[in-house]
Amino acid sequence: MNDPFGRKVDYMRISVTDRCNERCLYCMPEGYHGWERRTDHLSAEEIIHIVRMAVDLGFRKFRLTGGEPLVRDDLAEIVHGMAVIPGVEIIGLSTNGTQLAAHAESLRTAGLRTVNVSLDALDPEIYHRVTGGRVADVLTGIRAAMATGFERVKVNCVLMRGKNETEIWPLVLFAAEHRLPLRFIELMPLSRTDVLTEKNFLPVGEVMQRLLEKDHLIPQPDRREGHGPAKYYLLERTGALVGFIGAITNLGFCENCNKVRLTADGKIRPCLGDHLEIDLKPALRPQINNAVLSELLRKTLNQKPAEHSFRVNYQPQRVMTAIGG
Repeated sequence: MNDPFGRKVDYMRISVTDRCNERCLYCMPEGYHGWERRTDHLSAEEIIHIVRMAVDLGFRKFRLTGGEPLVRDDLAEIVHGMAVIPGVEIIGLSTNGTQLAAHAESLRTAGLRTVNVSLDALDPEIYHRVTGGRVADVLTGIRAAMATGFERVKVNCVLMRGKNETEIWPLVLFAAEHRLPLRFIELMPLSRTDVLTEKNFLPVGEVMQRLLEKDHLIPQPDRREGHGPAKYYLLERTGALVGFIGAITNLGFCENCNKVRLTADGKIRPCLGDHLEIDLKPALRPQINNAVLSELLRKTLNQKPAEHSFRVNYQPQRVMTAIGG
């Protein structure tokens, strides 16, 4: 289906939980305990049913996110239930990677095809300051994903000035060494209102300039490593493939947006940077009503905005971990 602006929307990002075993500065504000109040997260069966209905409307690409999706013990069951639905072309996973080593094989067997791993620093102390976690666990997870034979493993880094900017070049060298696509992502106002400040914000344009001091960037305008908005460049000397996601500074960022998001508590969000959400649970409980569910999904597409609201003093009402990565 197309949205009101003629964009083909065929990609759904599904948050399976708002729980996480890390506390990233840009995702989960200090003291957040939203999950402790939630008893209404979607079941595996409900998620799979929503995917089945979404496929009927033309959705073909799906990504499981969180929170941290691997804290959910039925994730492989969800993947398998989705993978056997005719019309599902690809299922991906976004994870912090800390538990990936233990689950990579079972997820691949269930039908998972791609993995995106958050890696905001290689230095253990910097990584811990940004995420609260252990980078050694993430690196073990990345190695396990590569060994398991997923079709694509990508690495993501959220840029924060003064926090992890010294890690930019080490991450480029890491990506080149392991032949992994690396994406640098601008900070978005989805944690606390004080997170997106001039002090913290590091634009992707500045990062490109820094890389140009060390290597030549060759544009890859036709390169698509997945279904997102990254613009890719090949670094001539190192051989690294680096993507840039500039939601704030790229004024054409939303021109080809093809996605909607399903939150862990059953709300469809047609735009990450807009507060509109449509609750699907009335069509699922106490019993499933396919006609109502289909209409709610169509309503979501019909209300997808032309662009996000991040540049107009956007004030987050739900933090990133409660929306889905």
